[in-house]
Amino acid sequence: MVSVEDITNAVNRYLELVATGTADDIAALYAEDATVEDPVGGGEVHIGRQAIHGFYKNIENIPRATELHTLRVAGHEAAFMFAITVGGDGGKMRIEPIDVMVFNSEGKITSMKAYWSPAYVTTLP
Repeated sequence: MVSVEDITNAVNRYLELVATGTADDIAALYAEDATVEDPVGGGEVHIGRQAIHGFYKNIENIPRATELHTLRVAGHEAAFMFAITVGGDGGKMRIEPIDVMVFNSEGKITSMKAYWSPAYVTTLP
């Protein structure tokens, strides 16, 4: 049985790896048959760890940082608002999504949905 502490630690690890890890590191947090929809309603749903790896490969070589704003855990799910800043000296972008994750009994992510749109993107100098 996955606990609130396990899920809290997994979300924090996810944000740490999104900021500093590789696509391999991030994909390892997911169950083999997991799904990622980022953003919700805005594109394809990535199904399976290999597809999820490909999704995160897109940010692997870009400077980035994350900051958790709020986290709520209930049952096997977590909802959290955070900010991710991507880009370097040539221009940065800050996105503030709300992610919803579902976890299996081993603490692996089985589903992640990111709720954001261009309205939640800020261009930074």
